[in-house]
Amino acid sequence: MRRYTALTLERSRVAFFPLTWTVVHPLADESPLAGLTDEDLRDGDAEILVRLTALDEATRQPVLARTSYRASDGDLVWNARFRDLHDRSGPVLTVDVSRLDETEPV
Repeated sequence: MRRYTALTLERSRVAFFPLTWTVVHPLADESPLAGLTDEDLRDGDAEILVRLTALDEATRQPVLARTSYRASDGDLVWNARFRDLHDRSGPVLTVDVSRLDETEPV
């Protein structure tokens, strides 16, 4: 049996896309993920499906992106966050997209 639950996001909408943005679901008491462990998610064959919709301002066409993260595949990283992609060392703020999948412990 598959069960789908829409997760509440920290920001459900972004009017102006910043240089980088991480989609965040707070693990508050009302979250269906609250109190679960890595083992719980693996045993339950949990999969988090992500679907984002945006509007290309140049063409006014919708842009869709979707992906999934499976607990059994090790896609979920515990006690970590994504590294900052901003490089402030030069005269201009840049984003290093080569670090998109890099995490650091919290």
